[in-house]
Amino acid sequence: MAGKSRPLPRPTDAELAILRVLWEHGPVTVRDALEAVNERRREPLAYTTVLKFLQIMTEKGLALRTEKDRGHLYRAAVPPAQTKRHLVRDLMERLFDGSARELVLEALGAHKVSPEELREIRRLLDDLTKRTR
Repeated sequence: MAGKSRPLPRPTDAELAILRVLWEHGPVTVRDALEAVNERRREPLAYTTVLKFLQIMTEKGLALRTEKDRGHLYRAAVPPAQTKRHLVRDLMERLFDGSARELVLEALGAHKVSPEELREIRRLLDDLTKRTR
């Protein structure tokens, strides 16, 4: 298919919770998605609520639906890394005027960073520095 693909829509918080289930579990039924989402919630969602979210997510291009036997299976349309990159770029543009520096400084100042996280961040910065030389 030629031309530019449609931009990835920004998922809502509820859609992100369902996407996490789809990424972790692969193709799932509505019932499977409901159970997995509700394991992480204080107030459980109803079956019809999760079904409606999955239908909306399919229309938006966030999820894909295939028929299996007499039901449907849902899976994420986009891998988690691509979704995260898209959301970070969107946040950086909307909130930090495109400044990666401001985004990183705010993210690092927002909560305590473990020594392991700092080592990984240093390693990533070293790799970026090598690639830009």
